[in-house]
Amino acid sequence: MLKRIVCSGFGGQGILTTGILIAQAGFKNNYQITWYPSYGSEMRGGTANCIVKLSDEEIASPYVQEIDILLTLNEPAIDKFEPKVAAGGWMFVNASLVGPERTFRDDINVLKVDAEGLAAKAGNSKGANIAMLGAMLKATGLFSLESYEAAMTGYFTEKGKEKFNKLNSLALHHGYDSV
Repeated sequence: MLKRIVCSGFGGQGILTTGILIAQAGFKNNYQITWYPSYGSEMRGGTANCIVKLSDEEIASPYVQEIDILLTLNEPAIDKFEPKVAAGGWMFVNASLVGPERTFRDDINVLKVDAEGLAAKAGNSKGANIAMLGAMLKATGLFSLESYEAAMTGYFTEKGKEKFNKLNSLALHHGYDSV
């Protein structure tokens, strides 16, 4: 099994953290992993993306030619990465920032997620990325909700009490239940 995942959006939306969390869950589920970040010099408000690869076998390169799962939190991310999604792959779109008139390729699975609305419902205004992850988990079955949540909670707990936020778990569940 090889999964090529790209997370993309604006700096400040938790894009790099999103990738780290996927990589952490992959590590906890005994996959080989790579995590490769890329961001503009502006950081907050600039573009940000990261590539995560999960595999049963050794990974030769962190780069991707095709994407199996694309998480997009803004429209520029769709413009940049949609052409690289493999036929039959998944693209998750932040419907909070992408209008309903936007069209997508018909050979990929597109799931529109009101990520910001789900995060607000959870009382976690900064949790849109976590809500998007919940939707991705449910749609793709990449990890079980339980194993992913344990990895996410463990990661934030290791970073210190100030990083752990029980509202992240709530945002994750709202995203998962929205699918």
